[in-house]
Amino acid sequence: MKAAFYTLGCKVNQYETEYMSELLKNAGFEIVSPNEDADYYIVNSCTVTATADQKTRQNIRKFKRKHPDSVVILTGCMPQAFPQDAAALNDADIILSNKNDGDILQLINEYNQSEKRVINIEEHKSGDAFWDCSINTFNERIRAFVKIEDGCDRFCSYCIIPKSRGRVRSKKPEQLKKEIDTLANNGIKEIVLVGINLSAYGKGEDFNIVDAVKICAENENIKRIRLGSLEPDHITDDIIDELAKIKKFCPQFHLSLQSGCNKTLKNMNRHYTAEEYEKLCTKLRTSFDDASITTDIMVGFHEENDEDFKETLNFVNKIQFEKVHTFPYSEREGTAASRKGDNVPKKIKEERAKILINESEKIRERYLKNLIGKTAEVLFENEIEKNIYQGYTKSYLPVRIKSTDNLIGKTIQVKISDYCGEFAIAE
Repeated sequence: MKAAFYTLGCKVNQYETEYMSELLKNAGFEIVSPNEDADYYIVNSCTVTATADQKTRQNIRKFKRKHPDSVVILTGCMPQAFPQDAAALNDADIILSNKNDGDILQLINEYNQSEKRVINIEEHKSGDAFWDCSINTFNERIRAFVKIEDGCDRFCSYCIIPKSRGRVRSKKPEQLKKEIDTLANNGIKEIVLVGINLSAYGKGEDFNIVDAVKICAENENIKRIRLGSLEPDHITDDIIDELAKIKKFCPQFHLSLQSGCNKTLKNMNRHYTAEEYEKLCTKLRTSFDDASITTDIMVGFHEENDEDFKETLNFVNKIQFEKVHTFPYSEREGTAASRKGDNVPKKIKEERAKILINESEKIRERYLKNLIGKTAEVLFENEIEKNIYQGYTKSYLPVRIKSTDNLIGKTIQVKISDYCGEFAIAE
């Protein structure tokens, strides 16, 4: 039997796809590309934006249309947050939620025996424990995403995540150590710790994000450790000082900003001001050599006017982010913001997004241009075409180099000679 996964959304979803993939492989399934013929197509959905929901619906329909005899399975955040909308997708033969992804084999067997549609969506409840999941490898790569936290307690006014992911819960350190040792033994050299609200790792426990990084660093076969997306107000001076002592830690920080305007941040129920965010960026850049700071910014949120947007634009130029992910506000039913309405016209959102993208791309280009002539340590991950290898610096800059030797898995000092688009060229 062949199964194919189509994954939307964040690194946590990618981790959970790997987990389900291993469950199926251990049961005798062959995992193939979603572009190939398969008996089962699993769509692991995201629901952060309306566009994500649209992609989920499109792919459910596409797989059933192209492969009418296959079994189409829907899981992830969309059915968790909007179970009625998910149930209405009649092309999905099996629907489950991110809370019970571990039941995928059981539900496949149930469907095969009854030949009737299966819908099994378990609700997240306060006090739920961390889902006991681990992986052994990561899609034949040398860098693995490892989920150590799930859920969010922040309730930003625009965000559906608390509904789709539940409350904060964390993987136990002993469980993490066992997983890291297994991954290292299977050839993984770099770990990216991920979570829905990663910086809340250990909330209510006697451990925190620094402890998780130390666990990874203790394994001699793990060469690098990164962190996924972080909430700015959780990153204290003490955490920064402790992370700076860990040689294997990569100083790449994705700090979710959302807006550089204090009025908008307050309306979003974000827990910091633009001034506090700027102070954090300064601390990071003085504490780490070659620190890289990237971010997410939402434009067109409720009541954002031209002056508010200009504040965000000016803030981006002040911070000089290495990269910015820009997206227009998308109203999500059931959030606090949805009760106020979406009063910024779509056209204006698109115009603001275009302006911000253009400005951030100029900053990115200056950043890449300034790297020419500098040396960097690169861990090479794959051969993208014959004798062309790609890897990443500690600051997560993609670097490509020509070589007749196999560089996969090797860490090499290179000199940046040029750049092209999003990546640097080295020798």
